[in-house]
Amino acid sequence: MFSGNSGNDYTRYNRMEMRNVDRDILPWLEDIIEENNCRLERKEWQSKFNSYVVYDYEPFCADGFEINIVVSSRDASYLNFIKYLYDEKVSTIEYLNNCITI
Repeated sequence: MFSGNSGNDYTRYNRMEMRNVDRDILPWLEDIIEENNCRLERKEWQSKFNSYVVYDYEPFCADGFEINIVVSSRDASYLNFIKYLYDEKVSTIEYLNNCITI
């Protein structure tokens, strides 16, 4: 999940890939990334049906695509915190959706 080497300045960054990010949560996640001294390195829409179809922008019909992002930071603790916040938000949304169906 994280990678980083001590070499030139570019490789000193830790990276985290998040796959299949919910489109409704993406704006919130981008704000959290910026607020926590991290950088959104890559955001792509990959087809769920054909792994060769990948866009770096939201396609006209985003159904059937999953959003994958790569976040980088000099300090891995920021990435861990972002992952924690994201997991908690997803868990809370799932819990609330389950409460609605009861």
